[in-house]
Amino acid sequence: QMQLVESGGGLVQAGGSLRLSCAASGRSFRSYAMGWFRQAPGKEREFVAAINWSGGRTSYADSVKGRFTISRDNAENMVYLQMSSLKPEDTAVYYCAATLRHTYDGTNDDREYDAWGQGTQVTVSS
Repeated sequence: QMQLVESGGGLVQAGGSLRLSCAASGRSFRSYAMGWFRQAPGKEREFVAAINWSGGRTSYADSVKGRFTISRDNAENMVYLQMSSLKPEDTAVYYCAATLRHTYDGTNDDREYDAWGQGTQVTVSS
């Protein structure tokens, strides 16, 4: 069973940057596609970014395209989300997720993910 632990959240001013990290434990990390999702208070969880098993394919929500970058290090069992030009509307709890399905392309469908981290809070002040 894949276990995921996020870190790197915090309070940042609008226009600033943060890098979220997700440490994965378990076998065959490189077999998994990975994703980042977020949930703001009173809102449903939404897709942020996904990356396939090799890191060669990535996808992003329109709201973060050009500002966020997802990457992975299969040797270290890590996934990252580099966030730049942050806006107050990026405030949310950010979750890392893993799936053995869609490993070739990644997926933005949270129902396809099998393992989830506990989340890390990102707060962007105006």
